[in-house]
Amino acid sequence: MAHQRKANSYASYLTGKQLGYGEGVRDGHHFGKAAVMKQLIEQQQVPHVWNKRVLFVTTGKHYPYSPLDQAITQALQKMTVQLQVAPPTADILPLVNQMMPDLVLVLEGMGFPLSMVHQIREKGIQTAIWLTDDPYYTDITGRLARYYTHVFTLELSCLDFYRQLGCPSVHYLPLGVNPSVFMPKPVDGRQRWEASFIGSGYWNRIHFFNKVLPQLSKRKLVISGWWWDRLKRYKRYRSRIRLGTWMGPEQTASFYSGSQIVINLHRSPDDESYNLNGRKIPALSVNPRTFEIAACAAFQLSDERADLASLYVPGEEMVTYSSPEDFLAKVDHYLRHPEERSRIALRAMQRTLRDHTYEARLQRMFEIVFPEG
Repeated sequence: MAHQRKANSYASYLTGKQLGYGEGVRDGHHFGKAAVMKQLIEQQQVPHVWNKRVLFVTTGKHYPYSPLDQAITQALQKMTVQLQVAPPTADILPLVNQMMPDLVLVLEGMGFPLSMVHQIREKGIQTAIWLTDDPYYTDITGRLARYYTHVFTLELSCLDFYRQLGCPSVHYLPLGVNPSVFMPKPVDGRQRWEASFIGSGYWNRIHFFNKVLPQLSKRKLVISGWWWDRLKRYKRYRSRIRLGTWMGPEQTASFYSGSQIVINLHRSPDDESYNLNGRKIPALSVNPRTFEIAACAAFQLSDERADLASLYVPGEEMVTYSSPEDFLAKVDHYLRHPEERSRIALRAMQRTLRDHTYEARLQRMFEIVFPEG
Protein backbone atom coordinates (compact mmCIF):
# COMPACT_ATOMS: atom_id res chain seq x y z
CA MET A 1 0.00 0.00 0.00
CA ALA A 2 2.79 2.42 0.90
CA HIS A 3 4.50 1.62 -2.39
CA GLN A 4 1.26 2.28 -4.30
CA ARG A 5 0.73 5.60 -2.51
CA LYS A 6 4.26 6.62 -3.35
CA ALA A 7 3.75 5.69 -7.00
CA ASN A 8 0.48 7.62 -7.13
CA SER A 9 2.11 10.62 -5.50
CA TYR A 10 4.94 10.58 -8.04
CA ALA A 11 2.49 10.28 -10.92
CA SER A 12 0.56 13.26 -9.55
CA TYR A 13 3.82 15.18 -9.28
CA LEU A 14 4.68 14.46 -12.92
CA THR A 15 1.19 15.45 -14.04
CA GLY A 16 1.38 18.68 -12.05
CA LYS A 17 4.83 19.42 -13.40
CA GLN A 18 3.65 18.91 -16.97
CA LEU A 19 0.59 21.09 -16.47
CA GLY A 20 2.66 23.77 -14.76
CA TYR A 21 5.24 23.70 -17.54
CA GLY A 22 2.54 24.07 -20.17
CA GLU A 23 0.97 26.95 -18.30
CA GLY A 24 4.38 28.57 -17.93
CA VAL A 25 5.04 28.29 -21.66
CA ARG A 26 1.66 29.86 -22.41
CA ASP A 27 2.40 32.66 -19.95
CA GLY A 28 5.78 33.25 -21.53
CA HIS A 29 4.32 33.46 -25.03
CA HIS A 30 1.51 35.73 -23.85
CA PHE A 31 3.63 38.24 -21.95
CA GLY A 32 6.48 38.08 -24.47
CA LYS A 33 4.18 38.74 -27.40
CA ALA A 34 2.56 41.68 -25.61
CA ALA A 35 5.95 43.27 -24.91
CA VAL A 36 7.27 42.82 -28.46
CA MET A 37 4.06 44.05 -30.07
CA LYS A 38 4.01 47.12 -27.83
CA GLN A 39 7.50 48.00 -29.06
CA LEU A 40 6.44 47.59 -32.70
CA ILE A 41 3.45 49.85 -32.18
CA GLU A 42 5.54 52.53 -30.49
CA GLN A 43 7.94 52.47 -33.46
CA GLN A 44 5.21 53.30 -35.98
CA GLN A 45 6.10 55.93 -38.55
CA VAL A 46 5.28 59.55 -37.65
CA PRO A 47 2.33 60.70 -39.82
CA HIS A 48 2.58 63.44 -42.43
CA VAL A 49 1.89 66.92 -41.05
CA TRP A 50 -0.43 69.07 -43.17
CA ASN A 51 -0.07 72.85 -43.20
CA LYS A 52 -3.75 73.23 -42.40
CA ARG A 53 -5.89 74.66 -39.61
CA VAL A 54 -8.71 72.36 -38.52
CA LEU A 55 -11.67 72.89 -36.21
CA PHE A 56 -12.90 69.50 -35.01
CA VAL A 57 -16.46 69.25 -33.68
CA THR A 58 -16.74 66.10 -31.58
CA THR A 59 -19.86 64.00 -31.03
CA GLY A 60 -20.07 65.38 -27.51
CA LYS A 61 -21.48 62.02 -26.40
CA HIS A 62 -20.39 59.54 -23.77
CA TYR A 63 -19.16 56.00 -24.40
CA PRO A 64 -18.99 54.46 -26.97
CA TYR A 65 -18.54 57.75 -28.86
CA SER A 66 -16.11 59.47 -26.51
CA PRO A 67 -13.21 57.13 -27.46
CA LEU A 68 -13.79 58.06 -31.12
CA ASP A 69 -13.63 61.75 -30.22
CA GLN A 70 -10.40 61.16 -28.32
CA ALA A 71 -8.77 58.97 -30.99
CA ILE A 72 -9.48 61.41 -33.82
CA THR A 73 -8.38 64.35 -31.71
CA GLN A 74 -5.05 62.65 -31.01
CA ALA A 75 -4.53 61.90 -34.69
CA LEU A 76 -5.39 65.46 -35.75
CA GLN A 77 -2.94 66.84 -33.18
CA LYS A 78 -0.16 64.95 -34.94
CA MET A 79 -1.26 65.88 -38.46
CA THR A 80 -2.20 69.58 -38.44
CA VAL A 81 -0.36 72.82 -37.68
CA GLN A 82 -3.32 74.17 -35.72
CA LEU A 83 -6.23 72.34 -34.14
CA GLN A 84 -9.23 73.52 -32.16
CA VAL A 85 -11.62 70.99 -30.62
CA ALA A 86 -15.17 71.80 -29.53
CA PRO A 87 -18.33 69.91 -28.61
CA PRO A 88 -21.38 70.38 -30.84
CA THR A 89 -23.11 72.50 -28.18
CA ALA A 90 -20.33 75.12 -28.10
CA ASP A 91 -20.64 78.60 -29.60
CA ILE A 92 -18.63 77.74 -32.70
CA LEU A 93 -18.80 80.98 -34.69
CA PRO A 94 -16.38 83.00 -32.48
CA LEU A 95 -13.88 80.14 -32.81
CA VAL A 96 -14.35 80.12 -36.57
CA ASN A 97 -13.94 83.89 -36.84
CA GLN A 98 -10.81 83.85 -34.73
CA MET A 99 -9.19 80.81 -36.32
CA MET A 100 -10.50 80.93 -39.90
CA PRO A 101 -9.88 77.19 -40.30
CA ASP A 102 -9.20 75.48 -43.59
CA LEU A 103 -11.69 72.79 -42.57
CA VAL A 104 -14.44 72.29 -40.02
CA LEU A 105 -14.70 68.53 -39.46
CA VAL A 106 -17.84 67.30 -37.70
CA LEU A 107 -18.00 63.78 -36.29
CA GLU A 108 -21.44 62.11 -36.46
CA GLY A 109 -23.16 65.50 -36.48
CA MET A 110 -26.52 64.69 -34.92
CA GLY A 111 -26.11 67.29 -32.18
CA PHE A 112 -24.59 70.05 -34.33
CA PRO A 113 -27.03 72.76 -35.57
CA LEU A 114 -27.43 72.82 -39.33
CA SER A 115 -27.77 76.60 -39.18
CA MET A 116 -24.19 76.67 -37.89
CA VAL A 117 -22.98 74.59 -40.83
CA HIS A 118 -24.70 77.02 -43.21
CA GLN A 119 -23.08 80.05 -41.57
CA ILE A 120 -19.64 78.44 -41.68
CA ARG A 121 -19.97 77.64 -45.37
CA GLU A 122 -21.10 81.21 -46.09
CA LYS A 123 -17.63 82.29 -44.95
CA GLY A 124 -16.09 80.15 -47.70
CA ILE A 125 -14.82 77.53 -45.28
CA GLN A 126 -14.96 73.87 -46.20
CA THR A 127 -17.02 71.56 -43.99
CA ALA A 128 -16.97 67.78 -43.72
CA ILE A 129 -19.12 65.34 -41.79
CA TRP A 130 -17.82 61.89 -40.89
CA LEU A 131 -20.80 59.61 -40.32
CA THR A 132 -20.15 56.90 -37.76
CA ASP A 133 -23.36 54.84 -37.67
CA ASP A 134 -24.42 54.18 -41.27
CA PRO A 135 -26.75 52.67 -42.33
CA TYR A 136 -28.47 52.39 -38.95
CA TYR A 137 -29.56 56.05 -38.62
CA THR A 138 -29.91 57.12 -42.25
CA ASP A 139 -33.41 58.48 -41.59
CA ILE A 140 -31.61 61.20 -39.61
CA THR A 141 -28.28 61.49 -41.44
CA GLY A 142 -30.09 61.87 -44.76
CA ARG A 143 -31.38 65.21 -43.48
CA LEU A 144 -27.91 66.36 -42.38
CA ALA A 145 -25.54 65.36 -45.16
CA ARG A 146 -26.61 67.77 -47.89
CA TYR A 147 -25.53 70.76 -45.77
CA TYR A 148 -21.84 69.78 -45.87
CA THR A 149 -19.15 70.34 -48.48
CA HIS A 150 -17.92 66.76 -48.07
CA VAL A 151 -19.62 63.64 -46.73
CA PHE A 152 -17.58 60.71 -45.43
CA THR A 153 -19.40 57.50 -44.56
CA LEU A 154 -18.11 54.25 -43.10
CA GLU A 155 -20.69 52.29 -45.12
CA LEU A 156 -20.18 51.48 -48.81
CA SER A 157 -23.89 50.95 -49.43
CA CYS A 158 -24.62 54.56 -48.40
CA LEU A 159 -22.56 56.21 -51.15
CA ASP A 160 -25.37 56.20 -53.70
CA PHE A 161 -27.89 57.17 -51.03
CA TYR A 162 -26.11 60.45 -50.25
CA ARG A 163 -25.30 61.14 -53.88
CA GLN A 164 -28.96 60.77 -54.79
CA LEU A 165 -29.76 63.35 -52.11
CA GLY A 166 -27.62 65.82 -54.04
CA CYS A 167 -24.44 65.72 -51.96
CA PRO A 168 -21.65 66.65 -54.42
CA SER A 169 -18.68 65.07 -52.62
CA VAL A 170 -19.40 61.69 -51.02
CA HIS A 171 -16.64 59.26 -50.03
CA TYR A 172 -16.22 55.92 -48.29
CA LEU A 173 -14.04 56.24 -45.19
CA PRO A 174 -14.24 53.54 -42.52
CA LEU A 175 -13.43 54.29 -38.93
CA GLY A 176 -10.10 52.95 -37.74
CA VAL A 177 -8.11 52.24 -34.61
CA ASN A 178 -6.08 54.14 -32.06
CA PRO A 179 -3.03 51.86 -31.58
CA SER A 180 -1.92 53.73 -28.47
CA VAL A 181 -4.99 52.22 -26.76
CA PHE A 182 -5.78 49.07 -28.72
CA MET A 183 -2.57 47.10 -28.51
CA PRO A 184 -1.54 43.71 -27.10
CA LYS A 185 -1.66 43.88 -23.32
CA PRO A 186 -0.30 41.47 -20.70
CA VAL A 187 -3.23 39.83 -18.90
CA ASP A 188 -2.98 37.53 -15.89
CA GLY A 189 -4.39 34.03 -16.06
CA ARG A 190 -7.63 34.91 -14.26
CA GLN A 191 -8.62 37.21 -17.11
CA ARG A 192 -7.93 34.85 -20.00
CA TRP A 193 -10.67 33.24 -22.03
CA GLU A 194 -11.00 30.68 -24.77
CA ALA A 195 -13.68 32.82 -26.40
CA SER A 196 -15.21 36.22 -25.74
CA PHE A 197 -17.77 38.62 -27.16
CA ILE A 198 -18.15 42.26 -26.17
CA GLY A 199 -21.19 44.12 -27.47
CA SER A 200 -24.91 44.66 -27.11
CA GLY A 201 -27.44 41.87 -27.53
CA TYR A 202 -29.13 43.00 -30.72
CA TRP A 203 -31.72 40.49 -31.90
CA ASN A 204 -29.60 38.98 -34.69
CA ARG A 205 -26.88 38.33 -32.09
CA ILE A 206 -29.39 36.84 -29.66
CA HIS A 207 -30.69 34.45 -32.34
CA PHE A 208 -27.12 33.42 -33.23
CA PHE A 209 -26.00 32.82 -29.66
CA ASN A 210 -29.19 30.90 -28.87
CA LYS A 211 -27.97 28.39 -31.46
CA VAL A 212 -24.29 28.19 -30.52
CA LEU A 213 -24.30 28.54 -26.73
CA PRO A 214 -25.15 24.90 -25.96
CA GLN A 215 -21.75 23.99 -27.44
CA LEU A 216 -19.86 27.23 -26.92
CA SER A 217 -20.68 27.36 -23.20
CA LYS A 218 -18.52 24.26 -22.70
CA ARG A 219 -15.56 26.55 -23.31
CA LYS A 220 -14.14 29.18 -21.00
CA LEU A 221 -16.40 31.93 -22.33
CA VAL A 222 -17.35 35.48 -21.40
CA ILE A 223 -20.00 37.77 -22.93
CA SER A 224 -20.26 41.39 -21.88
CA GLY A 225 -22.84 44.02 -22.78
CA TRP A 226 -26.47 45.08 -22.64
CA TRP A 227 -29.64 43.07 -23.35
CA TRP A 228 -28.19 39.57 -23.05
CA ASP A 229 -31.03 38.66 -20.71
CA ARG A 230 -33.05 38.26 -23.93
CA LEU A 231 -31.40 34.87 -24.43
CA LYS A 232 -33.82 31.93 -24.28
CA ARG A 233 -31.82 30.25 -21.52
CA TYR A 234 -30.28 33.33 -19.98
CA LYS A 235 -30.41 31.92 -16.43
CA ARG A 236 -28.48 28.88 -17.59
CA TYR A 237 -25.68 31.00 -19.05
CA ARG A 238 -25.72 34.08 -16.84
CA SER A 239 -22.55 33.06 -14.98
CA ARG A 240 -20.75 33.62 -18.31
CA ILE A 241 -22.41 37.01 -18.96
CA ARG A 242 -21.48 40.42 -17.60
CA LEU A 243 -24.86 42.01 -18.13
CA GLY A 244 -25.24 45.75 -18.53
CA THR A 245 -21.50 46.40 -18.54
CA TRP A 246 -19.92 49.12 -20.66
CA MET A 247 -16.18 48.63 -20.95
CA GLY A 248 -13.84 51.49 -21.68
CA PRO A 249 -11.23 51.13 -24.44
CA GLU A 250 -8.39 50.09 -22.12
CA GLN A 251 -10.45 47.35 -20.46
CA THR A 252 -11.79 46.21 -23.82
CA ALA A 253 -8.25 45.92 -25.19
CA SER A 254 -7.29 43.80 -22.19
CA PHE A 255 -10.24 41.49 -22.82
CA TYR A 256 -9.24 41.11 -26.45
CA SER A 257 -5.63 40.45 -25.45
CA GLY A 258 -6.70 37.80 -22.96
CA SER A 259 -8.93 35.89 -25.40
CA GLN A 260 -7.80 33.05 -27.62
CA ILE A 261 -10.75 33.78 -29.92
CA VAL A 262 -12.66 37.06 -30.07
CA ILE A 263 -16.07 36.78 -31.69
CA ASN A 264 -17.14 39.56 -34.05
CA LEU A 265 -20.81 39.54 -35.04
CA HIS A 266 -22.11 42.69 -36.74
CA ARG A 267 -25.52 44.12 -35.94
CA SER A 268 -28.30 43.76 -38.46
CA PRO A 269 -29.35 46.79 -40.58
CA ASP A 270 -33.03 45.86 -40.21
CA ASP A 271 -33.34 45.33 -36.45
CA GLU A 272 -36.69 47.07 -35.92
CA SER A 273 -35.96 47.84 -32.26
CA TYR A 274 -32.84 49.94 -32.64
CA ASN A 275 -32.60 51.17 -36.22
CA LEU A 276 -33.70 54.33 -37.98
CA ASN A 277 -33.14 52.87 -41.44
CA GLY A 278 -36.53 53.15 -43.10
CA ARG A 279 -35.10 52.56 -46.58
CA LYS A 280 -33.60 49.23 -45.44
CA ILE A 281 -30.18 50.18 -46.79
CA PRO A 282 -27.99 47.07 -46.44
CA ALA A 283 -24.81 46.88 -44.39
CA LEU A 284 -21.74 45.81 -46.39
CA SER A 285 -18.88 47.30 -44.39
CA VAL A 286 -17.16 46.24 -41.19
CA ASN A 287 -17.54 47.70 -37.72
CA PRO A 288 -14.72 49.48 -35.83
CA ARG A 289 -14.44 46.39 -33.59
CA THR A 290 -12.81 44.61 -36.55
CA PHE A 291 -9.81 46.96 -36.45
CA GLU A 292 -9.65 47.16 -32.66
CA ILE A 293 -9.50 43.39 -32.18
CA ALA A 294 -6.86 43.08 -34.90
CA ALA A 295 -4.70 45.86 -33.41
CA CYS A 296 -4.52 43.85 -30.17
CA ALA A 297 -3.01 40.90 -32.09
CA ALA A 298 -6.08 38.95 -31.01
CA PHE A 299 -7.48 36.25 -33.27
CA GLN A 300 -11.03 37.02 -34.33
CA LEU A 301 -13.80 35.03 -35.93
CA SER A 302 -16.02 37.44 -37.85
CA ASP A 303 -19.30 37.01 -39.64
CA GLU A 304 -19.09 37.75 -43.35
CA ARG A 305 -19.31 41.31 -44.64
CA ALA A 306 -18.95 42.06 -48.34
CA ASP A 307 -16.29 44.73 -47.82
CA LEU A 308 -14.07 42.69 -45.51
CA ALA A 309 -11.98 41.25 -48.35
CA SER A 310 -10.93 44.77 -49.44
CA LEU A 311 -9.48 45.41 -45.98
CA TYR A 312 -7.92 42.06 -45.02
CA VAL A 313 -6.85 38.95 -46.91
CA PRO A 314 -9.42 36.23 -46.11
CA GLY A 315 -7.89 33.14 -44.55
CA GLU A 316 -4.52 34.84 -44.06
CA GLU A 317 -5.33 37.97 -42.06
CA MET A 318 -8.94 37.35 -41.12
CA VAL A 319 -11.18 34.31 -40.69
CA THR A 320 -14.94 34.45 -41.22
CA TYR A 321 -17.83 32.08 -40.58
CA SER A 322 -20.98 31.64 -42.63
CA SER A 323 -23.33 29.83 -40.25
CA PRO A 324 -23.60 28.72 -36.61
CA GLU A 325 -22.31 25.28 -37.63
CA ASP A 326 -19.34 26.76 -39.48
CA PHE A 327 -18.64 29.01 -36.49
CA LEU A 328 -18.54 26.11 -34.01
CA ALA A 329 -16.32 24.05 -36.29
CA LYS A 330 -13.84 26.92 -36.61
CA VAL A 331 -13.84 27.60 -32.89
CA ASP A 332 -12.88 23.98 -32.33
CA HIS A 333 -10.24 24.04 -35.09
CA TYR A 334 -8.47 27.23 -34.03
CA LEU A 335 -8.48 26.39 -30.34
CA ARG A 336 -6.67 23.18 -31.27
CA HIS A 337 -4.17 25.01 -33.52
CA PRO A 338 -2.71 27.93 -31.53
CA GLU A 339 0.25 28.46 -33.87
CA GLU A 340 -2.02 28.92 -36.88
CA ARG A 341 -4.26 31.18 -34.85
CA SER A 342 -1.32 33.32 -33.74
CA ARG A 343 0.08 33.68 -37.27
CA ILE A 344 -3.24 34.94 -38.61
CA ALA A 345 -3.70 37.34 -35.71
CA LEU A 346 -0.21 38.81 -36.13
CA ARG A 347 -0.75 39.34 -39.86
CA ALA A 348 -4.02 41.13 -39.09
CA MET A 349 -2.27 43.37 -36.57
CA GLN A 350 0.49 44.26 -39.03
CA ARG A 351 -2.06 45.09 -41.76
CA THR A 352 -4.07 47.18 -39.28
CA LEU A 353 -1.09 49.22 -38.15
CA ARG A 354 -0.12 49.84 -41.76
CA ASP A 355 -3.52 50.66 -43.28
CA HIS A 356 -6.26 51.11 -40.70
CA THR A 357 -5.17 53.65 -38.09
CA TYR A 358 -6.92 57.00 -37.67
CA GLU A 359 -3.82 58.68 -39.05
CA ALA A 360 -4.23 56.65 -42.24
CA ARG A 361 -7.93 57.55 -42.44
CA LEU A 362 -7.30 61.27 -41.95
CA GLN A 363 -4.49 61.19 -44.48
CA ARG A 364 -7.02 59.91 -47.03
CA MET A 365 -9.58 62.52 -45.98
CA PHE A 366 -7.08 65.37 -46.35
CA GLU A 367 -6.02 64.12 -49.79
CA ILE A 368 -9.67 64.48 -50.86
CA VAL A 369 -10.42 67.78 -49.13
CA PHE A 370 -7.08 69.40 -50.01
CA PRO A 371 -6.13 67.99 -53.43
CA GLU A 372 -3.61 70.78 -53.86
CA GLY A 373 -1.66 69.42 -50.88
